[in-house]
Amino acid sequence: MTYDGHVAPGDAPISHNLGNATITKLSVSDMHNNVYIVRDASTGDALLIDAADDWPAIETAISDARTHVTAIATTHRHWDHVRALVQTAHATGAKVIAGADDADDLPLAVDRALRHGDQVHVGELVLDVIHLRGHTPGSIALALRASDGSIHLFTGDSLFPGGVGATNHYDYQSFPQLIDDVEHRVFEVYDDRTWVYPGHGDDTTLAAERPHLQEWRARGW
Repeated sequence: MTYDGHVAPGDAPISHNLGNATITKLSVSDMHNNVYIVRDASTGDALLIDAADDWPAIETAISDARTHVTAIATTHRHWDHVRALVQTAHATGAKVIAGADDADDLPLAVDRALRHGDQVHVGELVLDVIHLRGHTPGSIALALRASDGSIHLFTGDSLFPGGVGATNHYDYQSFPQLIDDVEHRVFEVYDDRTWVYPGHGDDTTLAAERPHLQEWRARGW
């Protein structure tokens, strides 16, 4: 089956085979939160990104992926992205990692606080940490390089099809900061082949979104 990045709550997970890694995508809750399992093809170890909700569904996806989750990354501190974090961490024994400026607001202590430019190692995979300030102070994206050289970017709620994440709900949120970080730390660094895996809904690519970047800046959201 061709991977198209579309999955809804209640659907079976879908998988994107990259050669050196397999990305399994699961949608949970009525908010269509995405949960990702990034499995190293060489060792079978995996990183789980955003234990958002529905531990039984996550557990089944982990089992079906035939993987050992060694770390759980949280892209940002908002409640809808962490509802299954405690249960997932306790059940898997995985290390908990998150952006340094969001770490203290998670429902359990983190094992490693991440900063811009850090790297996360899972088996033989290496993911680069990108701090994208604005949706929350400690929001992060994670960039994985596939065997063909393409980049696969997990952006949480900082970048979606059609724009950046919401910045109009809390005093600490900042659209100018977020649009600057997305432009300078994502669009100026990665090429159009980059696949974007957001925190909710369908995937996109930088090729699809790049022509609209200045439009987003002008509209202010």
